[in-house]
Amino acid sequence: MKKTMIKAVVLLALGAASVFLTSCKEKEFVFKIGTANSGLCGAPLHIGIDLGIFEEEFAKAGLKYETIEIDIQKASELCVAKKIDASLGLAGSLIPQMDNGLEVSFLTGVHTGCTKFYVRADSPYKTVADLKGQTVGFCGVQDSSTIAFQRKFYDYGLKAFGADAEFKIAVYNMPDLPLALQNGAVEAIGLHDPIAYITERDYGVRKILDTTEDEKFSQEYCCLTFVSSEVAKKYPEHTKAFVRSVLKASAYVKAHPAESAKLQLDYGQMSGELDQNAYLLGTYNYTPSVNLAKKTLHDSIYQLNEMGVLQKVSDEEAFIADHFVQFDDVPDSYVYNEDGTYTEAFIEKL
Repeated sequence: MKKTMIKAVVLLALGAASVFLTSCKEKEFVFKIGTANSGLCGAPLHIGIDLGIFEEEFAKAGLKYETIEIDIQKASELCVAKKIDASLGLAGSLIPQMDNGLEVSFLTGVHTGCTKFYVRADSPYKTVADLKGQTVGFCGVQDSSTIAFQRKFYDYGLKAFGADAEFKIAVYNMPDLPLALQNGAVEAIGLHDPIAYITERDYGVRKILDTTEDEKFSQEYCCLTFVSSEVAKKYPEHTKAFVRSVLKASAYVKAHPAESAKLQLDYGQMSGELDQNAYLLGTYNYTPSVNLAKKTLHDSIYQLNEMGVLQKVSDEEAFIADHFVQFDDVPDSYVYNEDGTYTEAFIEKL
């Protein structure tokens, strides 16, 4: 009996020591957030820094973090290399990488919009379906603009992927795409803001698809936050603090796009003109949601797998479970109040 009691006490002591060591380990870990002083879409990360939202959320949890300036185009690579732990990116570009083994997981939706497609002003093409048999210019074969176009093309019952796809892809550097369209090298182009906005303003093009306005894509996030899958498992409290911060910062941008654009300029996080930046932030839907981020991933995965874009996904639900992190004690969303407080919310539709 005594031996049993002694053994129980030892086990309890070992358990307590394990919890203590785990807690100490977590408190010493520094959660690295990748941000870039160039992307307008990254406004929530910027606002999270500028308004002290990251500082507040991590301090409340007694945890450490730092922000690291990166090339946002390399965010996923840096995450895998453990140079950063979390950032944001275009879902359409990240999903094919996940299919190829990229071990990151989505967390929250950031905003809709920011990707647009154009034809020449005198073009006979009115819809994406009209571009059957034509050449379309993109900045990459697996860029999110390419993925979005393929999905919309497929919606019209057309073959959108593979050797027998019913349109052709031409790849250019994004700044060269407007000239390629103007010179007739391609019949349509896909662009991200702010180049899309500038092209529409300066080149006399006609918009054929806008993900901000489209019935399908207006209900999906184009940009989502993501985290190293390993870090999310090892350091859930850090990940939760990051999620809460981004939800609050996104809610602020939603409520105050002009003020957010000014903060980005004041802190050197963006260049350009205030009026233009404020206008663009106002056109995107910065309503944040965990629930709808998961729905975006769900809808994208099922359609891309059906299209044949994904090569290794045999079980869509298992794939989603492996690449999406959700916490019971983190709200779906926040709404920013004019008194500077936030109200928890659940978002059913964007």
